[in-house]
Amino acid sequence: MFLALREIKHSKMKFLMIIVIFVLMAWLVFILSGLGNGLSSLAASSFKNMKADYVLFEQGSKSSMSKSLLSERLLQDLEKMPNVSAASPMGGSMATALKGDSLKNEDKVDIAILGILPGSFLEPNVVEGQPLAQASPSGVIVDTSMKDEGFKLGDTFKLDGMEEALTITGFVEDQTYNHLPAVFIPISEWRKIAFAAPGSDKGIEAPVNAIMLQGPDIDPETINAKLANTDTVTRSEAVQGLPGYKEENGSIMMMLGFLLVISAFVLGVFFYVMTMQKTNQFGIMKAIGAKNGFLIRSIMSQVLVLSLISIVIGILLTYGTAAIMPQGMPFKLESNLVMVYSFVLLMIALLSSLVSVRKITKIDPLKALGRVE
Repeated sequence: MFLALREIKHSKMKFLMIIVIFVLMAWLVFILSGLGNGLSSLAASSFKNMKADYVLFEQGSKSSMSKSLLSERLLQDLEKMPNVSAASPMGGSMATALKGDSLKNEDKVDIAILGILPGSFLEPNVVEGQPLAQASPSGVIVDTSMKDEGFKLGDTFKLDGMEEALTITGFVEDQTYNHLPAVFIPISEWRKIAFAAPGSDKGIEAPVNAIMLQGPDIDPETINAKLANTDTVTRSEAVQGLPGYKEENGSIMMMLGFLLVISAFVLGVFFYVMTMQKTNQFGIMKAIGAKNGFLIRSIMSQVLVLSLISIVIGILLTYGTAAIMPQGMPFKLESNLVMVYSFVLLMIALLSSLVSVRKITKIDPLKALGRVE
């Protein structure tokens, strides 16, 4: 470590260039991971945050809410199934909320209406106002992002093309669905909205899109065998079935993967060139008794110091960038993501330096001394 720090102090400009390159790569990795996580949360935070372990869909729906239609009557059978501690229906549909009585385009806000049973485990905790109440079917709780659109507690709004009027009784946090603010409503009222067109319920009694199940030890195969025309999946599989979620998340992960691979090549080349420039110095040190282990520890220590400095600066720049980003930007950088990608970048740097380490072990002191001018 002493030798590594002495060399960094002596050749400041050379190592500063390496740090700048590493910082830019780390910064980009953190920015992309934050944007990817933000888009992922925007698309499915309602599903991710719900206290459910499994989801029951209609068979053939490919775990998609919009393609599934079941009867709420299945609850009676599901609650008797092994390891099912609780079950609750859910419905989802897209709509457009109108501010006040205005029909102007700029006063329309796209929303996702999620029908649930008031007081069930699917109802999120309100941060302002009151929760859903069965006695008030037109009362809804909405995501706090609707405040940015001018909605406030107690506001009443209508849905475009419908006479239904809904009143905001409470606000919840981090509840979005399909990139839209979630509006939670009693499921009886949701049916009036989702199946307003005659015949749209396909003759199913008390239709719902899915039934959420609690119970970590639930056996999906048992439920599917006992209930015809059903498909039980885990909550994570249900998230993957959301429209565009898998493709969107896959694109971000592919970009991150390419960036990490490119980072490995760039850093590997930098460290290799640096080692080649010091071949004669290493040869002299080996000639006077320095072991390969000592030289390898010196190189690895140097890479470790440079990497830690670069990663810390990259993290600070990322949080600084997040602070000045527009409010509507879907950026969400969680501490666990920072830790994971910091570790990945550190491992990439250390592994990239292995080429240089291998070069050190093959240095012939006599040949290196012959190159000294």
